[in-house]
Amino acid sequence: MTISQVDRYGFDQPAVMCAECGLGFLSPRLTEAAYADFYEATYRPLVSAYHGRNIDAITVQDDQRGYATELVAFLRATLPRAPATILDVGGSTGVVAGAVRDALGGIPTVLDPAPGELAVAAGAGMETIEGFAEDLNADNRTWDLVLLCQTIDHLLDVRGTLEALRAAMAPDSHAFIDILDLDYALQAQGAIERVIKVDHPYYLTRATAEAFFSTTGFRVVAERLSHDGHWGFLLARGAPAAPDPVALRDHADRLVRDIWRRRAAS
Repeated sequence: MTISQVDRYGFDQPAVMCAECGLGFLSPRLTEAAYADFYEATYRPLVSAYHGRNIDAITVQDDQRGYATELVAFLRATLPRAPATILDVGGSTGVVAGAVRDALGGIPTVLDPAPGELAVAAGAGMETIEGFAEDLNADNRTWDLVLLCQTIDHLLDVRGTLEALRAAMAPDSHAFIDILDLDYALQAQGAIERVIKVDHPYYLTRATAEAFFSTTGFRVVAERLSHDGHWGFLLARGAPAAPDPVALRDHADRLVRDIWRRRAAS
């Protein structure tokens, strides 16, 4: 069902929600090639104008440092052992991977589609791979800790990417993945039209994220909700399992009712 016709930037961008599980997504959406052009030329100027401040490969590092501090504290408390190798998917300038390396050890690799941001990571001595998360082909390489930080909402293929990340995990390794929780964002913004944005093809909640994880063979080891509504999960490999369809349908019903209630009250 359609839940919005425009996004927060004013673009005509329809968003829909699955009535069976509560997963939100853009439809129709930009093609992979169009998104590549968008991130190359439009994304940073657009979010800079929206927030009223310059956001580029240099200034974004300030926000990333605060995020990295919180993540390191969580990983230090929940990881059973320090990682020898780290893969940060969508890792931007490498600030987060570098913070994890400095705190816990491990050799970091950063994958990101933005060459300008990868240049910053390379300048900090990190291995870099240019590309989208969906294009990850590890060529039988594995890592002890795989990070997907503030990135899953930007993916074009959530399930395929999760399967690729699982394949890139060494035995007894872990992944950290966080989502911008739709429940939290809706409460914080007050209306679905202020949550939807062209750069987020998907809109997950804790329930739909856990459904993706169980389906693709992850099990949740620990979790946290950050101050800005990002629900983070420390994951280990497990056996793929089907989620509870009744619980997901109830979840979807509640989400839709909340969206309509807020629209009626505005």
